[in-house]
Amino acid sequence: MSTEQKIREMQNKKRSLQQGGGVSRIEKQHKSGKLTARERIEKLVDPGSFAEVDSFVTHRCTEFGMEKENAPADGVIIGYATINNRPVYLYSQDFTVRGGSLGEMHAKKITKIMDMAMKMGCPILCINDSGGARIQEGIDSLSGYGEIFFRNTMASGVIPQISVILGPCAGGAVYSPALTDFIFMVDHISKMFITGPQVVQAATGEQVTEEDLGGAQTHNQVSGVAHFKYSTEEECFTGIRSLLSYLPQNNLEDTLIYNSNDDLNRLAPELNSIIPDNPNKSYDVKEVIRHIVDNGEFLEVQSLFAQNIVVGFARLNGRSIGLIANQPKVKAGALDIDASDKAARFIRFCNCFNVPIVTLTDVPAFLPGIDQEYNGIIRHGAKLLYAYSEATVPKVNVILRKAYGGAYIAMSSKHLGTDLVYAWPTAEIAVMGPEGAANIIFRKEIEKAEDPVAKRQEKIQEYRDRFTNPYAAAARGYIDDVIEPEATRPRLISALEMLQSKRETRPPKKHGNIPL
Repeated sequence: MSTEQKIREMQNKKRSLQQGGGVSRIEKQHKSGKLTARERIEKLVDPGSFAEVDSFVTHRCTEFGMEKENAPADGVIIGYATINNRPVYLYSQDFTVRGGSLGEMHAKKITKIMDMAMKMGCPILCINDSGGARIQEGIDSLSGYGEIFFRNTMASGVIPQISVILGPCAGGAVYSPALTDFIFMVDHISKMFITGPQVVQAATGEQVTEEDLGGAQTHNQVSGVAHFKYSTEEECFTGIRSLLSYLPQNNLEDTLIYNSNDDLNRLAPELNSIIPDNPNKSYDVKEVIRHIVDNGEFLEVQSLFAQNIVVGFARLNGRSIGLIANQPKVKAGALDIDASDKAARFIRFCNCFNVPIVTLTDVPAFLPGIDQEYNGIIRHGAKLLYAYSEATVPKVNVILRKAYGGAYIAMSSKHLGTDLVYAWPTAEIAVMGPEGAANIIFRKEIEKAEDPVAKRQEKIQEYRDRFTNPYAAAARGYIDDVIEPEATRPRLISALEMLQSKRETRPPKKHGNIPL
């Protein structure tokens, strides 16, 4: 065979591999509203940048007639590319080839590309669309999952790991996404569950659809397993590209600095009147965020879950920051179990990848109630305390209004090692709210008064005037400055510029024991 013939043979083999499971299965994939594995890669990465690895790999199973079965690329496409002109590594499971099921060689391909991402210090993107373990390969499939989970754990905090659920992801397969940093899902396409509806019904008698059990809405709003939800695959890929723009390539790098056309000295007069005069009235903290950050651009993370706290990425003078803010519109901004978990995990991600943390505080308390206590608000709230205390990246806090009791401490207080704490003149910093404090401190006076109701209101106002302001805390050095709300943006930018050279070491240890 001549060289020319050998080249043609190679080209024909590659063309055949490009067809995956064949035309009919590709059509079936499209009819179900899904793109193919290769189409997804093309739409996600920079045009023409994808280089495939291990395209000729296939299974070597001989059980249950598998020796007669063809599995192009063994059901998973792996390789490297660029996104926003920065290198990434990725794999995309091919549902048209044996349902994207994971066997020995399928897993070896995935672990190979994960190892490459770690060696090169680049993000790994994991596109999941699989029927699960390839039963014919038995323990080899389970071994493959274990190898992937181990690498997810080793990569955690070293390189960003992003999972994209674009089809079924069931059983043990769900734990790889759960070990990664962010999970993206698409309505009516993505499914994640440990056991499917049929097994649930057989085991518990409960009837539930796949969508209700493990769809995008469920995991973004109810369980908190996922971080982003989109209507289409194309929108999902745009979201991934946006997220990556805020992140460094690995834990040894800083984030990119973008040229900002938003004046770093810009004032926001609207913030001077955004806090209602009535302390019991709410406002939208996202409006505060939009007035502060570059061009009002804010990429919210877990926007549907635990909405009493807001977390996400933005930029100040072109530099990425992680934002955490209490949301007075939901549960008055109180911290509950889910909000504590959501914020703590986000803080730890930012700390892993050198993203400065900015906190906007307006918190009345940890949420009271039997349900919260029985489900461990103490343990979950401790995660937030732990995360802020552990973080060594630059930390700046702005107290907008309420900062009461233990929740004041938990929200990036000076006592947890926050570098700079600012307060607006509207800040109310105290052991508890004026109503509760008056009931305790002035109880006897109120009981003896001719008009207890009027006396109580008088004492509430007295307590508010004396203690629920930022100046008592500032007098102790717990607040570094009381600032005009409109000047928040330039003050934050100045603070973060000053903190760029921050170096902080901690006692040597394997790791701490976070209250999981």
